[in-house]
Order: sequence, then C-alpha cells, then structure tokens
Amino acid sequence: MQHTTQSHYIATEAKAWLNRDNGSSEVLRVISSAAPAGQQCYELYPAYEQNDYDLGRILFDDNGYWIYDGSDLNIAEQEQVAAFIINYVERL
Repeated sequence: MQHTTQSHYIATEAKAWLNRDNGSSEVLRVISSAAPAGQQCYELYPAYEQNDYDLGRILFDDNGYWIYDGSDLNIAEQEQVAAFIINYVERL
C-alpha cells in the first residue's frame, strides 16, 4: 500500500500499458467498479483476451492510499497500474 494523491478518476474504462518483469508487456482494461463512499475501485483484465481473465483489483481509499487485491501482479507491476490510474486524464 502506498500513499498517493489522486485527483483524476477513471469514469468507466481505460486501457493501460503494463511492462511485466519477465520482459513481456500487455495492455490492461482498467474498469471502474463499485466501492464504498469516498473510495475508488478498479477491476483489472487483459485488454485483448477473449475471456475476461480477472487480474485482480486496485482500491484507493479516501486518504489517498491504494492496495492491490489479487495475485497476478507483482509489486512493481502494481505500482505501474496505480501510477496509471493516479495520472489518468480523460479526454474530452
């Protein structure tokens, strides 16, 4: 869990580039999900897979901390996804 200040939120869905530690890379679908008041939750899926393989989810609390709930991403990969969400700006 790491403290961050999140000023932008993904309203519905976004695609994030993930560089894996094994040298591969992939695109993730980051989908806004239901969360308690004051928090943001995002479900993570491979973007171009036929099945909706669940890569876990990332939750941001109202104090700016985030935590990953899943087992497919290591810490460096989790930090990449969190940074993407934190810095995300939706196009108008």
